[in-house]
Amino acid sequence: MSKAQDDTLVALTFGALHRWHGDMREAFAHIDEPDALRHLASAFGHLVGIESVMISLEHKDRPPQLLYQRGIAEQYRDSIIDRYFTGGYLLDPFCLAVEQGLAQGFYHLEEIAPDNFFDSEYYKTYYLKAGSSEDSFYLVDTGHDSQISVSLFQGFGGEILRAEQLNLLRAVEPLVREFVSEFGRRGLQRNEALQGQQAIGEGGDLKHRVQAAFEQFGCDLLTEREREVAHMVLRGHSVKSTASQLNISPETVRMHRKNLYLKLEVGSQSELFALFIEWLRKH
Repeated sequence: MSKAQDDTLVALTFGALHRWHGDMREAFAHIDEPDALRHLASAFGHLVGIESVMISLEHKDRPPQLLYQRGIAEQYRDSIIDRYFTGGYLLDPFCLAVEQGLAQGFYHLEEIAPDNFFDSEYYKTYYLKAGSSEDSFYLVDTGHDSQISVSLFQGFGGEILRAEQLNLLRAVEPLVREFVSEFGRRGLQRNEALQGQQAIGEGGDLKHRVQAAFEQFGCDLLTEREREVAHMVLRGHSVKSTASQLNISPETVRMHRKNLYLKLEVGSQSELFALFIEWLRKH
């Protein structure tokens, strides 16, 4: 990059941050109002060309709960809501990373997804077919075993985020965290519907729900090792990654995969995925 191009980038970044901070001052001024999250979502538009924003409550003893969304095209809205707020969230790499203890911070999907995730049926079905090609996430602890996630989506018409854009989103993470933490302390307390759901719960924490789903799927037909391989395939792991994770050879992985396909009467990853999602909806 030439010096002139570098100077232009610095000027653009400075201008974007100036407008961002202006919008965030406005967001903090409205933090006690019902549409507080709308102001946060609007501010991101000054930094990068984000197509849509989804903000949700992640609580250890129930599925995620939608707090706010904007920009999700109507024809994709049901697919995205179905992906993350019903059974499909159990295969989402972000959800699985949270279940495994992901610390608060800013993450890009490529940083947390399995090695073969972008060729997986889950990605094709719940990302590409739902109008989304990549995600970035802010994860903020709010206390009481809960976190709030702010998801930024890029769709078919959106640009792929460049390294400098991702760095810009990372740079504002402390202010995002401050706002979301304050909203968690004040805004969630006013939301009686969410409070009621938190009080009721749905039995068992998220980690146990994830483990139970994977342990029970195909349990009447598959061996324990075959179920483990099936779960790795569904999550988007390659043969090599599966072998490494399970400490077995790639040839053994292929053998188990062939056997489980035969037992479940499926002939491809897409059929396995469809079978698992249908099983989730019934359980």
